Amino acid sequence: MILNTMLFDKKYEFKTLNEVMAKANEEKSGDMLAGLAAESAEERVAAKAVLSKITLEELRNNPAVPYEEDEVTRIIQDSVNEKIYQELKDWTVEEFREWILDENTTGEQIKRASRGITSEMVAAVTKLMSNLDLVYGAKKIRISAHCNTTIGKEGTLSFRLQPNHPTDDPDGIVASIMEGLSYGAGDAVIGLNPVDDSTESVVRVLKKFDEVKKKYEIPTQICVLAHVTTQMEAIRQGAPTDLVFQSIAGSEKGNTAFGISGDLIEEARQLALRQGTASGPNVMYFETGQGAELSSNAHLGVDQLTMEARCYGFARKYEPYLVNTVVGFIGPEYLYDSKQVIRAGLEDHFMGKLSGIPMGCDACYTNHMKADQNDVESLAILLAEAGCNFFIGVPHGDDVMLNYQSLGYHEAPALRQLLGLKPIEEFDEWLQKMDFVDANGKLKAKAGDASTLLV
Repeated sequence: MILNTMLFDKKYEFKTLNEVMAKANEEKSGDMLAGLAAESAEERVAAKAVLSKITLEELRNNPAVPYEEDEVTRIIQDSVNEKIYQELKDWTVEEFREWILDENTTGEQIKRASRGITSEMVAAVTKLMSNLDLVYGAKKIRISAHCNTTIGKEGTLSFRLQPNHPTDDPDGIVASIMEGLSYGAGDAVIGLNPVDDSTESVVRVLKKFDEVKKKYEIPTQICVLAHVTTQMEAIRQGAPTDLVFQSIAGSEKGNTAFGISGDLIEEARQLALRQGTASGPNVMYFETGQGAELSSNAHLGVDQLTMEARCYGFARKYEPYLVNTVVGFIGPEYLYDSKQVIRAGLEDHFMGKLSGIPMGCDACYTNHMKADQNDVESLAILLAEAGCNFFIGVPHGDDVMLNYQSLGYHEAPALRQLLGLKPIEEFDEWLQKMDFVDANGKLKAKAGDASTLLV
């Protein structure tokens, strides 16, 4: 590998491929915190120039974390389709980028190629993309999955209804669900982050969700986002469970910090397929976010974008129904301001799709970050245009339990109407039956009136 270049009469030399990858990344406060970022714009350009000439074979032969030392690396490497890889391995990263963006390259061709690449290749090509490239490239790729309904079809935009409550009060949760449904949120999943992570509490909330779903005959999925082991015990106790959730990381050390392993995730998936309540076959829900590994000192000297790409390589093995990046949730230590959040959101969505997984985004920010509601709405418009499978919606964009800001329920109809999109087909039919929208997806008088469901 050639790890040096001349730029403006100055020679830039890099010691390792990981250093090239880190310094080719767009500016991120997390990479600065880790001491991995380029020291100047010129050095960043030099790193991009070097990276552009690296071959896909060189990236495969030099994973960010050695194969012998890391389960995530082994899962990524072992999943590569060798026949497809042989067709691509001699391409440089810049040739891979040009091929993806070529107007004659179809989404189906990209999806096939994704089976023959590693997460490091995904990360590398992303670093050479502009924001518009990331939107254009991602829009080509449609990744669908089926739990009880099918997400990710052309012309659809889905929402996770997140009815979080500071005390897990059932009445408060149900009120929030009713409001969200009346605006058209909830076709991706009705999913709660619990305050109480005990099995007893998770069982109680899942039963309440199931009661609401059955009473109103709502075509959707339900999930309580407790630790995977808690959800597994809830399933064994008979709790109605459509999706099993877990936060994941791009390194074995990061997953250990989350209390998980690949074997545990597979055990959970098999349990959900055997004893869960979904029709399947896609029964897993994963969340990620740039900087998660650094926050647990599990980044192993690797930049946060590359670690994020590795999350998607790990997730792919377990055939998830939903994957989303909680892009601005971790805080300004990792993504400092709106520019970095928007960039990371576009990167993550593109990388997820290029990895072959059904990708969504929590367009969000924390209260101590230099971002506001306008910024996440801008990100949502860009991602919706890029073909994002789903967003997360919370009451009025303010999660009173997790204390962060996201999209509100009312953003669901606004984005759909703006871009000519609809919810998942069965859910759209249900909204029309409930008289919340008309056949064209336009809101009707009952939209936003949660009391309609309490009669």
